[in-house]
Amino acid sequence: MIRKSAMLFAVTAGAGLTLLAGAAPAGAEEGMWMPRQANEIGAAMRADGLELDPSQLRLDAAPLNAIASLGGCSAAFLSPEGLVATNHHCVLGSIQYNSREGQDYLTNGFLAKDLAGEVPAAPGSRIYVIEDLRDVTAAMLKGVTSRLDGLARYERLDANRKALIAACEKQPNRRCDVRPYYGGASYFLQQQLEIQDVRLVYAPAQGIGTFGGETDNWMWPRHTGDFGFYRAYVAPDGSARAFAADNVPYRPKNWLKIASEGVKEGDFVMVAGFPGTTNRLRTAEEVRFNFAEYEPLWQRLLSDYATQIDRATAGDREAQIRYASILQGAENYEKKLAGDIAGADAIGLDARKQAEEQAYRDWVAADPARQARYGAAIAALDAVVAENNAAALKGLRSALLNRAQLLSSARTLYRWAKEREKPDAARESGFQDRDRAQVAARLTQVERRFLPAIDRQLFKAALAEYRQLDPADRDAAFEAALETIGFDRLYADTKLADTATRVGLLDRPAAELEASADPFMRLAVALYPGDMAGERADKERSGRTQAARSVYMQGLLAYRAAMNQPVYPDANGSLRLTWGKVTGRTRDGEIWTPFTTAEGLLAKHTGKGEFDAPDAAVAAIRAKDYGRYASPELGTLPVDFLSTVDITNGNSGSSTLNARGEFVGLAFDGTLDGVISDWAYAAERNRTIHVDSRFMLWTMDKVDGAHRLLREMGVPAGE
Repeated sequence: MIRKSAMLFAVTAGAGLTLLAGAAPAGAEEGMWMPRQANEIGAAMRADGLELDPSQLRLDAAPLNAIASLGGCSAAFLSPEGLVATNHHCVLGSIQYNSREGQDYLTNGFLAKDLAGEVPAAPGSRIYVIEDLRDVTAAMLKGVTSRLDGLARYERLDANRKALIAACEKQPNRRCDVRPYYGGASYFLQQQLEIQDVRLVYAPAQGIGTFGGETDNWMWPRHTGDFGFYRAYVAPDGSARAFAADNVPYRPKNWLKIASEGVKEGDFVMVAGFPGTTNRLRTAEEVRFNFAEYEPLWQRLLSDYATQIDRATAGDREAQIRYASILQGAENYEKKLAGDIAGADAIGLDARKQAEEQAYRDWVAADPARQARYGAAIAALDAVVAENNAAALKGLRSALLNRAQLLSSARTLYRWAKEREKPDAARESGFQDRDRAQVAARLTQVERRFLPAIDRQLFKAALAEYRQLDPADRDAAFEAALETIGFDRLYADTKLADTATRVGLLDRPAAELEASADPFMRLAVALYPGDMAGERADKERSGRTQAARSVYMQGLLAYRAAMNQPVYPDANGSLRLTWGKVTGRTRDGEIWTPFTTAEGLLAKHTGKGEFDAPDAAVAAIRAKDYGRYASPELGTLPVDFLSTVDITNGNSGSSTLNARGEFVGLAFDGTLDGVISDWAYAAERNRTIHVDSRFMLWTMDKVDGAHRLLREMGVPAGE
């Protein structure tokens, strides 16, 4: 499953677009393009099969204004009544949150019979409708000069960012953010309508939505119906507000039309969504460190965590339900990291990056003017990268303490209390008034994702890993407080396991929390000074990193322009387009056909574990009851298909569109040997896995009887 990560770089409105003039994209399948670039890449898209006018691919027109974000996954409106399609694993948290023993939606699926039966999604769930993406570089860099040290530079940029966001959010029901592009050489503000009332509408059974489980994750052939539906609700006057009984379905400006014909091999497809991060513009040393040190440790920590959860929940279905989404997230990313590491070796990434970087640095050194402009920044970036790398390793182990959910909650509560002592504009991002609802939601979610006995085991294991740090890198105040309290008293004496108590402490004065006898709150208070010192050091390095990397990237752009090479944006969580073809691939001794079929699903079906398809699905496949959903070319029902589109974390739930901009499926995964494309694109390896819209519609019609939803999407049902 593709999940969201962090952000890095993207293209600028000015310099970035001029790089594209006179130069076609490096390959039709490569690059995650901003909508504003559609006219620049339009000729290449049309050559590959796009039938729309490229000028139509903009934020204020269909199909792109039907695309939405879930704040970690992508989605799209498929009806005029606010029906939103995304991946099953993107709604898994809401399925889990509404499940319990005796009401096991994880295993059996969920289908609301009518609007009244649609249930609130997990606390904090949001649907974001993008409205604008505008250049704010001048405003962000106001007052930022070379005379500022790292911390002062960070604080000036942070103040400018908060001011821009605050001005944008004076509009009601808006959520805005400012993201750096090219390492902070430029900045864009993304404005979105924030819909707060999100309800779970439909998700197929586990034997469809996660068929193949972790065994098939990141693999091909795949037979997973990774899809699910939310609905957006608003107040009767159309304004966004939290759940209320009289809220009504949101009416989007546009919604995607379901294609009457599915795709076939060689067809043009494009994906629109919100990819989180690619790192293709990182330095050679950052790449070396990531694959030699950082990812191997991270991968091992996640593998151990998944094993710990499996052991702790074994034989207890209620515990398995509560920890299902946490476990799936750990297993998913652990497997991705393993693929990353293997892929880096397979393509010789270190040597490749070193050669690319040396060519750029030689170009700078060859000209005194270029050396004067970019040379110092290159040296400064090299120095701060070494500091960042050391801090990153410490941060991996330090973050393990938050696996204790009550300690994480206590730290959030105390930090919130300390930030409230400041004016709102001076508070840290994530702790301003605009963030309160999301903070409260996180505190509430714990109630359905926590059991004291299991949390205790996970925290004990996390402490053992944390103590692998050098003593100088551990928090002495925390260690002393834990020794005084005694590990065995943490869970016996805490009141934070009670949701009303936990959420009720939000907005309480810091002094009250400091006086608390609750053991987890005592630990949070003890950790706070060290947290602040570490955060200050991070900010200081961040400021110096921005100063160096922004100039470094300006030089890299100039170098690529001199060679007439287009530079597409690295992913950073904003809306992007990518396109390619429905295409299989060959590997040593293997041929990957572009489609999997219902018969292949049946062949994998064992009736147990990860390969237990619903009885209704098995019966329909055996009867070859495919109706109009069968592919004429395949002579059977397609399940998933491969394409060459370029996606990454955050693209989960991205709608797959045909040449006419019609809905033909959902992107949901890559292949394990292709995930290295986050760091260096490898055309021969890159493939995206999509659930075919025909399998989605067949499941809704023939298996689950979701005829109400089919009719709403304009699809004849029950025929």
